[in-house]
Amino acid sequence: MRSFLTRLYEGDSRRAHHFRAGLLIFDCATLLFVVVTSFVPYSRPLIWFDFGLGLVILADFLARLFISRHRLSDLTYPTTWADVAAIVSFLLPLADEGAGFLRVLRTLRLLRTYHLLVRFRKRSRFFRHNEDAVIALANLAVFLFIMTGIVYETQHRQNPEIGNYVDALYFTVTALTTTGFGDITLGGTSGRLVAVVIMIFGVTLFLRLVQVLLRPRKIRFTCPSCGLQRHEADAVHCKACGELLNIPDEGRF
Repeated sequence: MRSFLTRLYEGDSRRAHHFRAGLLIFDCATLLFVVVTSFVPYSRPLIWFDFGLGLVILADFLARLFISRHRLSDLTYPTTWADVAAIVSFLLPLADEGAGFLRVLRTLRLLRTYHLLVRFRKRSRFFRHNEDAVIALANLAVFLFIMTGIVYETQHRQNPEIGNYVDALYFTVTALTTTGFGDITLGGTSGRLVAVVIMIFGVTLFLRLVQVLLRPRKIRFTCPSCGLQRHEADAVHCKACGELLNIPDEGRF
């Protein structure tokens, strides 16, 4: 069983790639479910569906822990505890809306999931050429989802302007881009602190994404002499040591 699961989670076969792609789709679908259910009243069928999602997430968590070679160190990762919190929130329907924020913490899984895309570099030209942009976009998306969840869970009971996740997302984006229309505001000290966090960290991540998209594209190729890993796609010599390079260009830059 351990060998089988290791091949699925860490292998390089087509079956393993399809399995991990399925996990990525499941993670995104889970996040979509959390958002959509903010628009509908909590009901018994929804509780059972929550419970089913919790069982799937629990099975995935236990499988990862089972095949891990460093279980104790894995327990120190924030993504691990985010998974535990999400599992508890899904498996304890009596927690109702109070556990909604814990479900949003499931978004941290994307911090680990997007690394699967790096493995596609061997098979996909797109990921090889746009790895930095993909990682920057994933970081921004994770931050956006988490802060949207925080805004919603801390405001929807006391702030009539925050009625669902779309309202919370709208405020998060306007704060992140420093647009600040002013039609939705967060009251109290805690609300202002949330807005400050969104503006400081969100703008940083957004500018990082813009920087990656606008700067000249470089590729990863280790210089055999000095070890420099990033070079222009059409580089002939290493700019650090002058070593002659032989960068495969797949027939085009």
